[in-house]
Amino acid sequence: MGETIDFTPLNAADREPIARLLHRALVHWYESRLGQGARFGDSPDPFTLFPEVYEALDPGECVTARTDSGEIVGVCFSHERETHVSVGIVATSPDAGGRGIAKKMMSLVLEKAKRLGKPARLVSSLLNLDSFSLYTRLGFVPGAIFQDLLITVPETGLTAAAPAGLERVREAVLADAPRIADFEQSRQGIRREKDFAFFVRNEVGAWRLLVSEATDGSVNGFLGMSTHPSCTMIGPGVAADEETAIALLWKALDGLRGKTLVFLAPCAASTLVRTAYAWGARNVELHVAQSTEPFVGAKGIVFPTFMPETA
Repeated sequence: MGETIDFTPLNAADREPIARLLHRALVHWYESRLGQGARFGDSPDPFTLFPEVYEALDPGECVTARTDSGEIVGVCFSHERETHVSVGIVATSPDAGGRGIAKKMMSLVLEKAKRLGKPARLVSSLLNLDSFSLYTRLGFVPGAIFQDLLITVPETGLTAAAPAGLERVREAVLADAPRIADFEQSRQGIRREKDFAFFVRNEVGAWRLLVSEATDGSVNGFLGMSTHPSCTMIGPGVAADEETAIALLWKALDGLRGKTLVFLAPCAASTLVRTAYAWGARNVELHVAQSTEPFVGAKGIVFPTFMPETA
């Protein structure tokens, strides 16, 4: 009889094994397919931030795949939001390929979404056609395409002049969380107020949340960012227009002086993308948003991220 795989929630003792699994899976795939494994560093330690953040947000929602001996050979991060179930990183051990582990983990998440009567949403790499094919087989429909842009922010800050609209950008406070959630729902049809409150409280990880207001005081954009040494990144965010998106991005990057990071920008936002190029950003990958029930009529400029994931 072959070895069985059990699918169980994550517990506190799993954080280091999951970090090792995430690191090993990413290094193996990017090195074997693209020769870019080095981009994820030599140590798995930074990846402990993923289970820490997800368990702080939604204890017990992560799915792990375990062998008879207790070894974790797969992990799928997800959590329920007001309007949908969002899927984060899905990873399996390089030694466990071909056993349907990723499909089973995703099926469990989709079963949960169906029980809740909510669509499932994710953002996946267009370079990894294996995962793209898995998701489309499971019923996900591709939507917007995003450019992964790598940038190194000078120690003295961006040399470009401050953009228009910067004076309307400020640090968010806890009272802004429902207003930001209302704005995102009006533009993207999704809601996740808990995430924005989580960023402002800043109790697990190291987060900042920027908000932009129109002249009448209404929210016209927001942008989160992780400043944690283990995972410096920009997103999630939504802006009403490209001018607001550029102002939010400039402010975020100015707060990450001396850092090298990747952020995602929609390919269709050509002014935003060209501005990022002018600031020194360059393309390193492409990602695509996918949903089991695409939202029709989405508006605005979206900055996806990977933790907690944007969908």
